[in-house]
Amino acid sequence: MFDRRLVQYFDWGLLCLTLIISFIGLLTLYSAVSAGISTPQKVLHARQLIWYGLGFIAMIISFLFHYKALERWSGVFYLFCILLLIAVLFFGRYIGGSRRWLTIFSISIQPSELVKIAVIIALAKYYSNLAKTTGLKLKELLIPCLLIAIPFILIVKQPDLGTAMLIVLIAASITCFVKIEKRTLIYIITFCGITVPSVWFFLKDYQKQRILTFLNPDRDPLGTGYHIIQSKIAIGSGMLYGKGFLKGTQNAFSFLPEEHTDFIFSVLAEEWGFTGSVLLLFAFLMLIICGLNIAYGCRDSFGTILAVGITTMLTWEIFINIGMVAGIVPVVGIPLPFISYGGSSLLTVMISIGILMNISMRRFMHQ
Repeated sequence: MFDRRLVQYFDWGLLCLTLIISFIGLLTLYSAVSAGISTPQKVLHARQLIWYGLGFIAMIISFLFHYKALERWSGVFYLFCILLLIAVLFFGRYIGGSRRWLTIFSISIQPSELVKIAVIIALAKYYSNLAKTTGLKLKELLIPCLLIAIPFILIVKQPDLGTAMLIVLIAASITCFVKIEKRTLIYIITFCGITVPSVWFFLKDYQKQRILTFLNPDRDPLGTGYHIIQSKIAIGSGMLYGKGFLKGTQNAFSFLPEEHTDFIFSVLAEEWGFTGSVLLLFAFLMLIICGLNIAYGCRDSFGTILAVGITTMLTWEIFINIGMVAGIVPVVGIPLPFISYGGSSLLTVMISIGILMNISMRRFMHQ
């Protein structure tokens, strides 16, 4: 039978935040694809509306069942996502120098987005059965390392180093939350300090250029540094209140690269200025606080770790994307949640919000 307590504990605040940020995203995307000299991308806004419709359906489905079912089916879901990643390498669409998309019934999906949720659920299940006050030992981290390494290697082969590194950051954050034994932590830090510099020799040329450009955008202002310089100009020119909706010149004259995906925050900052940017950041901050509050109030370890993992994912995506357009971090192609165009990323975010609502509704119930 339907439990009335589910309605009583429904997180209306999280739903309202989701609707507010979604509205901002649709408004910004409309501006990003409509203000240019040529407007063949206007259809992207209509597509995003469809993805939002599918996303809200996915969100509703995600909080209808008890979140503990995810613990039981975590292995199946993880394996399914890994199989999708393998399928991408053989049957994926080759676009812009990478093979990241899989076409199923004329719909393109990016399996690397769904893998983020699969890894979070798998780690939540593993750590919930193992967490202890003394911290995890090195041998107890072997299975999590394997769970991370498999999708990491498959995603790097696409290549998509940005998403691969994001998965590592999410997993590392979850692991730190669960707690690592002091001696083990020292071993890990030492190992990373020795091996990370050698990664440089395995990067592709364009990836090296992105890092060099991040360190010094002025080294090639008309080449690799052009995009980040134009992004900074757009953000700075917005000043306090912005130039107004559809009045951003950097976007209108196509100076901004990937204005509807990676650099969409630059569009918002130019049109709505410092005030609009701060309001969006405040909405994101409230979303993160909601996620942490749900984790804090949950009465079982699986739900707590799952909520922390999802909140961590959203936090890293927000920080990296805004950091990219502001020149704080290298450009790695991470979308801004709810704002950037992209069906797979939007579905992943909406499913994640649905899971948070699920935990929030049932965190006081023992079932």
